[in-house]
Amino acid sequence: MTSRVGRVTVIRGGERGRRGALVPLIVAGLLLLLALPSLPRFYTDWLWFEQLGYGQVFLRSLAAKGTIGAAAFAAAFAFLFANLRLAIRHVPLLSLGGGEGSPPLVLGARRLRLAALAASALVGVLVGSAAASRWLSWLLYVHRVPFGESDPILGRDAGFYVFELPVLETVRGLLFLLLGFACAATAALYVAGGAVRVGPGLFLARPARRHLCLLASGLFLTLAFSAHLARAKMLVRPSGIIHGAGNVDVEVRMPALALLAAVAILGAALAVLSAFRRTLSPVVAAAVLYVLVSAGGKGYASAVQKLVVAPNELAKETPYILHNIAATRRAFAIDRVEERELSGDAALTREDIARNAATLENVRLWDHQPLLDTFGQIQEIRTYYDFVSVDNDRYTIGGQKRQIMLSARELNSESLPNRTWINERLVFTHGYGLTLGPVNQVTAEGLPVLFIKDLPPESTVELAVREPALYFGELSSDYVIVRTRTQEFHYPQGDDNVYTTYGGTGGVPVGGLVRRTLWSLRFASMKILLSNDITADSRVLFHRRIGERVRTLAPFLLYDGDPYLVVADGRLFWIQDAYTATDRYPYATPAARGIAYIRNSVKVVVDAYDGTTTYYPGKFTKKLDTQKPPCGKK
Repeated sequence: MTSRVGRVTVIRGGERGRRGALVPLIVAGLLLLLALPSLPRFYTDWLWFEQLGYGQVFLRSLAAKGTIGAAAFAAAFAFLFANLRLAIRHVPLLSLGGGEGSPPLVLGARRLRLAALAASALVGVLVGSAAASRWLSWLLYVHRVPFGESDPILGRDAGFYVFELPVLETVRGLLFLLLGFACAATAALYVAGGAVRVGPGLFLARPARRHLCLLASGLFLTLAFSAHLARAKMLVRPSGIIHGAGNVDVEVRMPALALLAAVAILGAALAVLSAFRRTLSPVVAAAVLYVLVSAGGKGYASAVQKLVVAPNELAKETPYILHNIAATRRAFAIDRVEERELSGDAALTREDIARNAATLENVRLWDHQPLLDTFGQIQEIRTYYDFVSVDNDRYTIGGQKRQIMLSARELNSESLPNRTWINERLVFTHGYGLTLGPVNQVTAEGLPVLFIKDLPPESTVELAVREPALYFGELSSDYVIVRTRTQEFHYPQGDDNVYTTYGGTGGVPVGGLVRRTLWSLRFASMKILLSNDITADSRVLFHRRIGERVRTLAPFLLYDGDPYLVVADGRLFWIQDAYTATDRYPYATPAARGIAYIRNSVKVVVDAYDGTTTYYPGKFTKKLDTQKPPCGKK
């Protein structure tokens, strides 16, 4: 029920209740609308992780994102809405605009609260999304372990810089964002409501002064926290001629930052004092003092660098150079290298040659790129096959350990003569076989000797390949659908082609109508939904490129750029080296890609036929005896 008094509309109980009930429905509808576009990818990714046996990995990452995002959203929303609502209590009515012939827009407390609710929710979503995007850092923090190695300046374990510092920096950034928005929004409300006026002087009503000063106190505390973190950050960033804190950093900047943090804490106390007094002098003095100390510290550090350190830089920086060298050696495990002095004038004897016969007999004659070009000329056989790279390995052949070079014959769908959806997704689904030969033999025509060659693969040694199909590889980049009513091209045989139907366990079943619809949305193709060739038992193979596959499963590892192929038990496998690495090891100088610490901690084995992906931690050779995975590259 409504009534009008003059030009003011008054909303009474029943209608107000109905409108209030609509708010949760509108919010739920908006959330559903936002979630719908990501539903197909989310659900199909879940099916993919489950099929590979890594469902718990998916759930853990999802739980981390959801928990962190929800917690950040709730904290941000509650903080902002509480501040805005407090301001609205003291500014219950805003009059905006108005002029000649037009009445002003009057916003009452109820509308202001709704606007505050919407603004707080929007900022909360932004903060929650930002926090959730750092889910990996949060998980590393939760599962952190000490390195057992402390930095020489602050005495903190290296794990603090790797696991804790990134999270603390994220928290600092979010605090600045929240406090900055709260200060700006509440100040705007107070100014618009007349509680803050700028005229001949600055006028602040008592509630506005108290509120804004308390927010200023929070900003000062955040600045103190930032200064504290800046001291630690000096140990993981470049400084002059070294990476890490130098002489001026340790002797000047760190003490200046400690002083700045103390000044910021004092400023927070003075801001609280101003909140309960009639004058703003304490908080203004604190702000001026903070700026002076900050600028003075930077200026003093610059002067010391130019006048004291630069004229005698080597002597001043020597202790920190030694810290840098020692940390870099530890970070890259160079300190474990055994040093031997070689004079270079030792005589080579027949006994030395006999003792190293296995090495001399396997001296590599072929270079990778010319050999790759040669494989392409003599073994590609069809234009849609490609040899992507050549790998080295060792196999026992004829009772002897032989070094060989091998390359997989992968399918390049971009080179198909007729690039239709059926050809690319249902027919030409996989590569076939490999080329393998010794590194030190050449035919009379100057070509490489091949132990395994042609289609289907023929082996002249005891190294047989019983399952030569490659559905997963270095080149396989897009999805295919197998086990359909359309037979798959297997390999060419003269003028004819041999066809097959996939018999492996790889991929995710297409399923019924709902699933097919989601697959169609995931890959933006209505043909998946409408094709009569696809059945409920058909399987979708995606994330088929090895690098993409392993990064999707374990994004916290650093991967080598070149997986290599091996033959074991008649099957083809890809092995991918994976590393634990960071750019935040204190005092260590980063190498390529900003890596300041690295260990070859994991070997990943991917079955080229069914895509089974297995992670082997620790020393791979120990797993060979018990797990019997494929042999590793030497």
